[in-house]
Amino acid sequence: MKYPARHKRVLIIGSGGAGKSTLSRTLSELSGLPLIHLDAMYWKPGWQKSDKTDFKARLQVELEKPAWIIDGNFDSTLDMRAKYADLIIFLDFSNKLCTYRVLKRTIQYRGRTRPDMGKTVWKK
Repeated sequence: MKYPARHKRVLIIGSGGAGKSTLSRTLSELSGLPLIHLDAMYWKPGWQKSDKTDFKARLQVELEKPAWIIDGNFDSTLDMRAKYADLIIFLDFSNKLCTYRVLKRTIQYRGRTRPDMGKTVWKK
């Protein structure tokens, strides 16, 4: 069941292992808002980095859309993302818990790509 979203541009930030991807996926499923994982947008196949200028240009296109949920850390783009967001959720959990979650995720997805990393569909 979809619930109408009061906020249309939701930014989720926090350290690795805080639960950004899990929360963003759940909110997207409940609200119907499109979901953008910054990691999936940034990393090219074979773990090749995107050119920073190109990455920021593609991100800008997404930010100008009327609705989205974006999760990710990329400090270099935080100002530009915050400027467009009408809700910012900061997940602030202990380093101990986040480290445990990162280790658990590393073991769980060993040799596989995490769902929030997905195939890169971003083109120049």
